Order: sequence, then structure tokens, then C-alpha cells
Amino acid sequence: MNVYVGNLPFSTSNADLEALFTQFGEVESAAVITDRETGRSRGFGFVEMPDDAANEAIESLNGSDYGGRPLTVNQARPRR
Repeated sequence: MNVYVGNLPFSTSNADLEALFTQFGEVESAAVITDRETGRSRGFGFVEMPDDAANEAIESLNGSDYGGRPLTVNQARPRR
């Protein structure tokens, strides 16, 4: 399952994002989205992991505090 993670602190790295989610199971990939022009984090990212682990992570992390910010964590929806 692809999981959307929003409201990340701008200092969050791909490794930080992966570490946050590994407590719930195997992480296939974790990516913080960056601005093409500046290379700066855009404050959100995506984590790919097995469905059962992803559901547990969504349940546990949505609304939780990370770096002083409440995370938005849900199943990623395809772009329209």
C-alpha cells in the first residue's frame, strides 16, 4: 500500500521517514517530496509498505506529533 504522510517538518529526510514507519513493519520505500527548483522539502512524502503494516501505521501515526507538528497519514490516492 502507498501511504501519504503530510505536515512533515521541512528537515525530515527519506531516512527519517523510513525510520518512523519501520516500527510498524517492512518499508519497501520512503520518499520525502522535494521542490524541483530549490531541492527543499515540500513537507510531505510517501511510504510504500505491506497493507497490514500500512493500516497499523495509519491508525497509530495520523494526528500524532512529529517534530512539533501533527502528522496527516492516510492511504495515498492516485493523482487525477
